[in-house]
Amino acid sequence: MTKLKDISRKKSAELFEKAKNFFPGGVNSPVRAFKSVYGTPLFIERGDKARIWDADGNEFIDYCCSWGPLILGHNNDEVREAVAGQLSKGLSFGAPTRLENELAELILNRNKFIEKIRFVSSGTEAVMSAIRLARGYTRRDKIVKFEGCYHGHSDSLLVKAGSGLVTFGETSSAGVPQAFAQETIVVSLNDREAIQEVFTAFPEQIAAVIIEGVPANNGLLIQDHEYIHFLREITKKHGALLIFDEVITGFRLGFEGAARHYNVQPDIITYGKIIGGGMPVGAYGASKELMSHISPDGNVYQAGTLSGNPVAMAAGIAALNILSRAGFYEKQEEKTRSFVEALRAYIRAKGYEVQIFTIGSIFWFAFTSQLHIKRADEIDPQSMEKYKVMHRALLNQGIYFGPSGYEVGFISDAHSESDLEVTLQAIKVALDVVFN
Repeated sequence: MTKLKDISRKKSAELFEKAKNFFPGGVNSPVRAFKSVYGTPLFIERGDKARIWDADGNEFIDYCCSWGPLILGHNNDEVREAVAGQLSKGLSFGAPTRLENELAELILNRNKFIEKIRFVSSGTEAVMSAIRLARGYTRRDKIVKFEGCYHGHSDSLLVKAGSGLVTFGETSSAGVPQAFAQETIVVSLNDREAIQEVFTAFPEQIAAVIIEGVPANNGLLIQDHEYIHFLREITKKHGALLIFDEVITGFRLGFEGAARHYNVQPDIITYGKIIGGGMPVGAYGASKELMSHISPDGNVYQAGTLSGNPVAMAAGIAALNILSRAGFYEKQEEKTRSFVEALRAYIRAKGYEVQIFTIGSIFWFAFTSQLHIKRADEIDPQSMEKYKVMHRALLNQGIYFGPSGYEVGFISDAHSESDLEVTLQAIKVALDVVFN
């Protein structure tokens, strides 16, 4: 059996013990606690291009990319210079700035799926606002979401499926009133019968159906074009809105995200992550008519002191100008495809029971023989033990993946051919550790 020496995590472990005195579980976001993998979390000191360094001086090629937004890699020169330029002018004004106009124009001129946009401070806030807009516009209360899709931690969406084909959601967190969950109906992905039954059971009560552009928070559950078009047709037929949560896929699959990939016109689209160049930001957009219902034009209230923060806007302008360059996304997709195909060839040669699913510059390892996984209940929880072993073996070779087997990996513009070749060899070794 292949054995790898564990890297030192002494300083990270010391920082983690200290952090437990300050934060619940020692972290400011649960998945950072490394509870699904071996060892204590790594405390990161710095990042540059495709690499990060932790408090112990360990160097890693990073495929988490701050959970997706760093499509340009760490410490991009143009983004950093834009941020530095704004820092000398001020951090926050709580008032309009020219930069908001510039970023909005940059987005809207290149995205035919939205006509107006509203900046907020996070993906969760964007989705929360989109849900409120859908309810205010339709004058209906109920929302349909899918098991395995994550839309942030707002009360209406922090729910899981109950038992049965179509059920009201059950709270998946303490502190969420059951009455809130009763307004959220949770169904399985890729199940037309369930959606049809929802609209039959709750006529003229459904405000919106919300789905991740490509579900990528609980594995990579790529849906067929036909199913997405079915969702568009049935929502339109019943007077409900279709919301695409593109916090991950927006500006990652392409400038127009999953809407363009599926060639579907959602009613509302939410964004986050990439549009701030790595800074905290989110947005939601829709038609001019729909957005006219947002305050101060309409009666759907939404506000934020840090919305359109000038530092985040400056970073976003720099980042999206790079993404707008000819061939950017084609290069990303080709780089990812070549990387994945090389891994698949090795897996086939070895006969290992593992699949790699990919779209754009996103990829996901699933320890299964299934050729297609489109629903959350098709993921074997026991397979996460294999990911746990792989994750440790990769860390020990200087490769950083997200600390959960349900998380996807991202390839950035900063990943060089050399980085990918080093990673390819490390994954081969890690898979040998898992299966031998």
